[in-house]
Amino acid sequence: MSRHQFVQKLESAADHIADASRADLQVMLRRAALLLRNVGGLGLDPQTDEVLNDLAAEMGKAKSDLVEAIVGEWLVANAYLPVPHQLDDDTFVGGNA
Repeated sequence: MSRHQFVQKLESAADHIADASRADLQVMLRRAALLLRNVGGLGLDPQTDEVLNDLAAEMGKAKSDLVEAIVGEWLVANAYLPVPHQLDDDTFVGGNA
């Protein structure tokens, strides 16, 4: 659901508050809080931004925390940052060498 669609859904719920269930209102208010928390200074194309917003809402995280985790993992995976923990001889690693 895009931000614009969500805003329309919130406005509709406000216009028909007596018809909305408590559970629906709770979900919409939590999503609104996440969207407000996720307002930030990172400029993304609309499709990427929408996917990140939806994923952050689904995971119950702030979008900035999600982006930080994604970028951090990418930097480690591509050897721009060191691995956060060392593997020792006793650590099991699946796969073939």
